[in-house]
Amino acid sequence: MTFGVHHVQLAIEPGSEDRCRAFYVGVLGLTEIPKPPELAARGGLWVRDGGVRDGGVRAGGLELHLGVETDFRPARKAHPGILADDLDAVASRLEAHGSPVEWDDGFPGHRRFYTRDCLGNRLEFLTPISPAT
Repeated sequence: MTFGVHHVQLAIEPGSEDRCRAFYVGVLGLTEIPKPPELAARGGLWVRDGGVRDGGVRAGGLELHLGVETDFRPARKAHPGILADDLDAVASRLEAHGSPVEWDDGFPGHRRFYTRDCLGNRLEFLTPISPAT
């Protein structure tokens, strides 16, 4: 058997869709995608990067579902690990928009940093380090 990840869901507080849209679309440059009508009534929003669609299956890329949770608490430890092809550009963009980044060299073979979204949810951004030849 093989597995892949279709999406990762993060909790958001009620009424925070516009703030999340400003962060995930405005700062990170992800694209908002429409939720099915039966799910849209619940609030929240879905975003993805420019990953290619192939017959309805994601061929790489990232999709995040931001779902409303009535008793919301930001995820302080749990987090998605988001691959980035230009880690320094992502860090610069986040810092330019007031989101501090915390670099961490504790994952061998990778460069990575942590940040928090507009609601305090932890996010990890990373890229593999090419082995020296």
